[in-house]
Amino acid sequence: MTAYAAVVLSGGAGRRMGGRDKPVLPVGGVPMRERVLAAVADASPRILVGPGPAIAGVRLTREVPPGGGPVAAVAAGLALLDTEVPAVALLAADLPLLTRSAIGELLDHLHRLDGVCYVDRSGRRQTLCGVWRPAALRAALDRLSVRRGGDVSGAPLRELVAGLAVRDVTWRGDGPEPWFDCDTERDLRRAEEWTR
Repeated sequence: MTAYAAVVLSGGAGRRMGGRDKPVLPVGGVPMRERVLAAVADASPRILVGPGPAIAGVRLTREVPPGGGPVAAVAAGLALLDTEVPAVALLAADLPLLTRSAIGELLDHLHRLDGVCYVDRSGRRQTLCGVWRPAALRAALDRLSVRRGGDVSGAPLRELVAGLAVRDVTWRGDGPEPWFDCDTERDLRRAEEWTR
């Protein structure tokens, strides 16, 4: 599969970084969110869900309510996708080590599934480093909205994807894991080392 869209979630509170806007912090001189968007440069459209600012060639939207959590952000991103888009990369904006080849591996595994995402060494699914069928995500959002009385804000991602057919993929590529996220200053320093 080659045609896909990308939705990058950039609205986290950054509590462990003192409330700073994590995705705009640089790694290797480039803001993390721009590194993620570069890894999906061939996606169309590319959608950034968060407070902005806007980036050329990238559609910007905001979850409702602002700060409403990842499921609300997924809903906002999906709302901008045409129904014929066959796949969407769903990504956190603080993955500075993500590469196009890592996305390609996920796309290669998507056949006849609702989603594919990486799993770490402890078996934990990296939902925001995955590729999904938009129709499956929309149906899951509808079911979750019904269960929650029409409000998905604050819902965890694991609840959204719980009923979907998902394949977990172990990273076997060269270099660091593509789902490495920067939640702390120490994480930023490690990412800097890897990008040198």
